[in-house]
Amino acid sequence: MTKRQERFIQEYLIDLNAKQAAIRAGYSPKTAQEQASRLLSNVKVQTAIAAFLDGMTSANIADIEEIMKYLTAVMRGEHTEEVLILVGNSVQKITTKQVSAKDRIRAAELLGKRYGLFSDKVKIDNAIPVVIVGDDQLED
Repeated sequence: MTKRQERFIQEYLIDLNAKQAAIRAGYSPKTAQEQASRLLSNVKVQTAIAAFLDGMTSANIADIEEIMKYLTAVMRGEHTEEVLILVGNSVQKITTKQVSAKDRIRAAELLGKRYGLFSDKVKIDNAIPVVIVGDDQLED
């Protein structure tokens, strides 16, 4: 991969604007659109962009396991939160306390929804026959 291609990748990841990235990477403004299209179809460039985006996603976004562990800890009362309390003369102090029962119930509800424990839908296993009656049969 050339240095200009690497620079294009860096510039493209800033705002995902391929034409502007090509210009900032040193390609001619007149041919920037064509160069950007060609670069984005290059397998090495695609792989480098995908690797960066995958790494960014995994580092910054919680996965299902992390969410489930957090909700479970809240539901079980293992999680604490910091709150301000008034100690006098308009002075506040930071203290930790257990999460409220309301928050624990909400965490349990979210976990229950995840596992399909609560359902407003009624499941009907038996087939119900549908009879369509035409206008000519209503007159008889």
